[in-house]
Parts: sequence; C-alpha cells; structure tokens
Amino acid sequence: MTVSMITAGLLGILLLFLSGHVIAGRVKFKIDIGDGGNEQMRQRVRAQANFTEYVPLALLLIILVEVGKIGPGWLPAALAVTLVVARLWHAQGLLSSPGRSTGRFMGTNLTALVILVGAAAAMGRGFGAW
Repeated sequence: MTVSMITAGLLGILLLFLSGHVIAGRVKFKIDIGDGGNEQMRQRVRAQANFTEYVPLALLLIILVEVGKIGPGWLPAALAVTLVVARLWHAQGLLSSPGRSTGRFMGTNLTALVILVGAAAAMGRGFGAW
C-alpha cells in the first residue's frame, strides 16, 4: 500500500497547488465564480477540473493493482510514477498555453495509459484471468 499512499500524497499536493492557482486567479481577476470570460482564468479552472475528473479513477486503479498484487511487483510503482509525471506535464501544458501543447498531449495520453492498464489489470483479476 506504500506506493499508492505516496502517490495519493503527491497528487494531493498537486491538487492543492492547482486549487491555489484558481483562488489566486479569482483574487487577481476579481472573478467570484466560473471564469468570467477571462482566458487565463479558464485555463486555471480547467487545469484543476481536468485533474479532478481523471485522477480519482486512475488512483483507485493503482490502489487495486497494488492491494490485489496484480501483475509484476513493479506495476503499481510504474503506474504511479507515470500518473504523477502525466499530471505534472498536463498541468504545465494547460497553464502555459490555452491551445495545444506537448505537455497537455503527453499528460492526457499518459493518464489514459495508466487508466487503460489499470482497468485491464482489474478486469483481468475480476474475471479470474490472473
């Protein structure tokens, strides 16, 4: 359970950073709710929202892989490192550019990979394949 605990802690800190960035934007741009039509605020809100949309399921799947001892022993750590790097990359990419960016592309695809591998591992165990 150590891998998922450390991962949850790191991702919790990242969420606090993203939330703080939203709060700072609300103060800076004088926007109480939503993005107020401000592009920078929209980026901040979306970076935080995207994190909250994808990270809980990805983290849950990592926990299931770790606790269920599914696959090789290194799999939970590999998924965890990939997820943390992916979310850092995604946040950096989205906060630095409202359009396409390498960070967003890589972060999105690596997050999807973690979810896909975790889901396949969980379903495989659920169906008795391993």
